[in-house]
Amino acid sequence: MNKHSIRKLLTVGAATAIALGGLSACGSDNGAAEDGDVTMTFWHNSTTGAGKAHWEKTVAAFEEANPGVTINIQSIQNEEMDGKLQTALNSGDAPDIFMARGGGKLADVVAAGQAMDITDSIDDATRAAVPEGVLSAFGVEGKIYGMPTAVLPGGIYYSGDLFAEAGVEGTPTTIDELGSAVDKLKGAGIDPIAVGAKDAWPAAHWYYFFAVRACSQDALNTAAETMEFDDPCWLEAGKNLQEFVDTEPFNNGFLTTSAQQGAGSSAGLIANQKAAMELMGAWNPGVIASLTPDEKPLPDLGWFPFPEVDGGEGEPGAMMGGVDGFTCSAQAPKEECTAFLNFFMQKEYQADYAEAFQTIPANQDAQDVVKDPALLSIIESYNEAPYVTVWLDTLFGQNVGNALNKGAVDLFAGQGSAEDIVSALNDAAAKG
Repeated sequence: MNKHSIRKLLTVGAATAIALGGLSACGSDNGAAEDGDVTMTFWHNSTTGAGKAHWEKTVAAFEEANPGVTINIQSIQNEEMDGKLQTALNSGDAPDIFMARGGGKLADVVAAGQAMDITDSIDDATRAAVPEGVLSAFGVEGKIYGMPTAVLPGGIYYSGDLFAEAGVEGTPTTIDELGSAVDKLKGAGIDPIAVGAKDAWPAAHWYYFFAVRACSQDALNTAAETMEFDDPCWLEAGKNLQEFVDTEPFNNGFLTTSAQQGAGSSAGLIANQKAAMELMGAWNPGVIASLTPDEKPLPDLGWFPFPEVDGGEGEPGAMMGGVDGFTCSAQAPKEECTAFLNFFMQKEYQADYAEAFQTIPANQDAQDVVKDPALLSIIESYNEAPYVTVWLDTLFGQNVGNALNKGAVDLFAGQGSAEDIVSALNDAAAKG
């Protein structure tokens, strides 16, 4: 794999403030004990398997290399992250190290004085291995407040075996071709698309991607900067989504299906070949692998970009995704906390991270370990994309993002409309 395969900034134009994706657990020990030793708390979102083991090994190696420093790990289920972390931040009992993602949420945390500026603490080796664009995904007003671990563009994962069983040839490149694939899969008695609408954001991803196809890059930039959603593309995206939902492409019971928890989740349906497709970010191969019967990668798993939609202003090939990483609390012991961030960004640990999570590492030197065909397809499309925007709920911040997610789920449930989504966006933005 090309060393320079990850080179784009996952943000829309000038909207470079990046968001915190929330995690959770008990609070921070915040620094030095009476005997001079230092203890920190570390929250991440891998509760089982290779991902959990990766962080245990990495922390143990850091502690061995740094006598007197102890890191207490808390692994939190992904769907509980946002709420628990927000509660901890509000109470002044935040962990020293917590997970972060791109968008407006981190900017809010920075504005509240709760995240550490690590700009001058990023070592030369990390800066050489991680593209500036990826580092700046955690930038707020020219300062860096987090360390990226993975680059996670989104798209549609699919089962090659189920496509073949239904007579679907190739992969859809347009929304009409996706509709034809849905029809063939339904005709073969296969649920075409799994979606974990119980968790809201997986269903909202469908609106996000229809918006990337309907809205120009300028319209996305403008909305991110002004929090005004009066461009006609936002309504167009909702109407296109409504038209697609009306074809009934999703698994039975999708409104009560979770995204990543167990065999009955949307990822689990793909892992056990109970559904043919899922729209998700580049973390999905690892999640799916953890839910297969043998807990190994799904051999026939493939990936293709979200299809093009006629009539939209979005540039063909534009993508959406995120950057996962970690930040230090403003109250954390700076020297030890930033040392840990630099430590886990070394090639050895980033390579192990990529293999454990079946994902694309932010450290370019570690990319050679990526062998999964779906991830290699993602990297190819990512490198060719004219621009990549972060997830819209991340880009717009917690209040507007939550309103968007709820509006999208209401549309899925037949309890809302495209107009309702736009109204919800504007109402949430007006409340600040």
